[in-house]
Amino acid sequence: MNQKVDEISEKIFRKKYEHLGEREKKVAYHLAERIHISRNVVKDFSEQLTFGQRMADKVATFGGSWVFIAIFAVVLITWVFLNSFILIKLDKSFDPYPYILLNLFLSMLAAIQAPIILMSQNRQASKDRLSAEHDYEVNLKAELEIMALHEKIDLLREKQWGELISIQQEQLRLLSQLIEDLKKNQ
Repeated sequence: MNQKVDEISEKIFRKKYEHLGEREKKVAYHLAERIHISRNVVKDFSEQLTFGQRMADKVATFGGSWVFIAIFAVVLITWVFLNSFILIKLDKSFDPYPYILLNLFLSMLAAIQAPIILMSQNRQASKDRLSAEHDYEVNLKAELEIMALHEKIDLLREKQWGELISIQQEQLRLLSQLIEDLKKNQ
């Protein structure tokens, strides 16, 4: 690595660059090179998804929506109403009470939908972890930049105090000289 990264890692982290963790190395590099560390983690993550993963996310999004619940309720009510109506009128129905065929379909739907939703939640958890790690890196870099700014401001303040003291000393010298000149002229 270059000298600047080594200096920054020892100054800020108080460790050699080789002893830093991956995130700290990344932050030290970005600090030394004065480049941005932030990026769109969600976009990067989304670009790596396969077709099946994108479809699972869409199914999970639809399966957890009010539209799905409304459609599901309408289908259930229609199923029960049609079977009950046919049973009462024709004394036959394709799924008589207690609606065993409907229970079979509901069980199959739940058996298929549950793993798809779990896959989507696992991917969301991975995305959240990546986002949290990235947030840590950005926050760490921001904190270190703020510390560097504080140091610069402190140095400027010390320099200004030094200049003010020297100006005051010069003013005192001039005042003393003026007083001496006034005493001589009297």
